[in-house]
Amino acid sequence: MSSRYFQNKNCEYYPCHPMEELNCLFCFCPLYPFPDCGGNFTMIPGKGGTPVKDCSGCCLPHTEAGYDYIIGCLSDEHFTQKG
Repeated sequence: MSSRYFQNKNCEYYPCHPMEELNCLFCFCPLYPFPDCGGNFTMIPGKGGTPVKDCSGCCLPHTEAGYDYIIGCLSDEHFTQKG
């Protein structure tokens, strides 16, 4: 098994997305804090009306190419710059 892929069929939420090959390695996407993550997300009202990302429609971290994409973003200065 590759270190780039993990599937947890025992998870109470599995499958969380309608995909045949679901990579659970990035169950919680490390790109969530970034507004320009490249994923298919929407903004919804959060607590107190503050907008929050709803990533339920995004399958990017769960795809075969998701690992390389996320690692590439995390190593990119654009994403890791301290503001």
